[in-house]
Amino acid sequence: MVELSGPPQSVQLQVFRHAKDATKGYPSSIAQTALSTLQANISAGVFRQGQVDWADVHKIAERLAFTRTATGGHRSFDLLHVASAIHLGATKFLTFDENQIKLAEVEGLVVPL
Repeated sequence: MVELSGPPQSVQLQVFRHAKDATKGYPSSIAQTALSTLQANISAGVFRQGQVDWADVHKIAERLAFTRTATGGHRSFDLLHVASAIHLGATKFLTFDENQIKLAEVEGLVVPL
């Protein structure tokens, strides 16, 4: 089981965005519900935590940087996320980031909508 020690970065960022502009992000109450649901899903085995070889992930990310960034404008963390999925042998990739979707799809990952 994976225990969340605190809000993941993406959730914290949305709470920050909402605090600055109520039309963006979401309030901390929704963040807490989302994190509780995520923790319940992890505990129930809906998600599994993979162990990665970071040297291999970086090698894959480097390949993505050289082959995809100049034409797709991908950010470093997008490269690392997609590289991690490739390294773990994932076939599906969940994201709401349009540019990350493009990168994942061109690399053969299915992004369910």
